[in-house]
Amino acid sequence: QVQLVESGGGSVQAGGSLRLSCVRSGYTGSTNTMAWFRQAPGKEREAVAAIIIARGSTYYADSVQGRFTISQDNGKTTLYLQMNSLKPEDTAMYYCAARSRPATYWWHGDYNYWGQGTQVTVSS
Repeated sequence: QVQLVESGGGSVQAGGSLRLSCVRSGYTGSTNTMAWFRQAPGKEREAVAAIIIARGSTYYADSVQGRFTISQDNGKTTLYLQMNSLKPEDTAMYYCAARSRPATYWWHGDYNYWGQGTQVTVSS
């Protein structure tokens, strides 16, 4: 069992920054990939970024490329999402996710574990 708890969400103006955190606990040794997803009201869930835990390889959605940075701490138990140059369209509930096996496509939503989400609101 892996438990994920997100934090760091809030309300900011366009152009501002936020840093989301996701603390991973429980049996974490088998975690292969962690990712951030988001879902806005009335829209489908979309993958934002992912990181391969062992290698540190990162992946980003085109919509956030160059603005967001996904990273992990040295102990590999905390996931971060640094969000810069925020836009109103970034407004969504952001979810941390983890999976124990590698996937062919990182953006697919078939992750094993999910957090409860943290709200990000960007005003114009």
